[in-house]
Amino acid sequence: MIPPAPPPAIFLMGPTASGKTGLAVALAQRFPVEIISVDSALVYRGMDIGTAKPDAATRAHTPHHLVDILSPEASYSAAQFRADALGLMTDITARGKVPLLVGGTMLYFKTLEGGISELPPADPALRRQLETDAANHGWPSLHQRLAEIDPATAARLEPGDTQRVQRALEVYLISGKPLSAYFVEDREKPEFPYRLLKLALLPSDRAALHWRIEQRFDLMLEHGLVNELKNLRQHYNLHPGLPAMKCVGYRQAWQFLEGELDKAALRETGIAATRQLAKRQLTWLRGMNGLTELDCLSGDLTEKTFAAVGDFLQIG
Repeated sequence: MIPPAPPPAIFLMGPTASGKTGLAVALAQRFPVEIISVDSALVYRGMDIGTAKPDAATRAHTPHHLVDILSPEASYSAAQFRADALGLMTDITARGKVPLLVGGTMLYFKTLEGGISELPPADPALRRQLETDAANHGWPSLHQRLAEIDPATAARLEPGDTQRVQRALEVYLISGKPLSAYFVEDREKPEFPYRLLKLALLPSDRAALHWRIEQRFDLMLEHGLVNELKNLRQHYNLHPGLPAMKCVGYRQAWQFLEGELDKAALRETGIAATRQLAKRQLTWLRGMNGLTELDCLSGDLTEKTFAAVGDFLQIG
């Protein structure tokens, strides 16, 4: 007997400001899909402006799973995401729908499809020591240290990606094993029980994407990013070492509120950090296999995406 074909699922991936959210909503209006957010910042409640979170009206008519599920005081790992996403995908498939996983946290996509060994838990004392080392010698020095022990991970991280550089060093110092080994060690990977269409929104003109990023960050400032962070600091026990507060935009707004940046520097460093984020996301995408590439700047992006999804689902 021929085993049944695995059910379909769709990944919609791309750098920040590539138009993933709008395209996902359009897909949900056209096809029998349900959206699962693949974004390490959208999980946090109250962080709306700086994450470009879909507004309440959009989510009312097009629900997004894994949005607003945690306090900004909490942490959320790739392994937790995988467990949550697989559970949701099972439920969505059982309802006769297709899971549409949308976002820019590429580590989550990689972990979801390929699995990951359980990483050692965080060590607060070790993290404080690494932060002290960074304060004394600079994050480029810690990035160089990482390159010596885990060149594969260092190659995909910028020195300014402090949260991930710190975590990669922490994993090695606790376990004696580089973070990259947790992905590639010789073991049978867990089966991914879905037939995948992997859509990648890639810019044909990097400068045009940079312009979008600049415009979007200006809108975030105009719409009250700094006041949003002020409100969060009043309602939660936050500090700059939390994963939520290391998110692009919030990290710079924190520095502004502490008097470390003026308004012009807030804008400049926020835009620069967002461009670096986009660069890292594109680096991840270049290393992925089996992508259907779409130009996120194209005027017929929606039509081409509809065609690709229609062919995949065999829906005209």
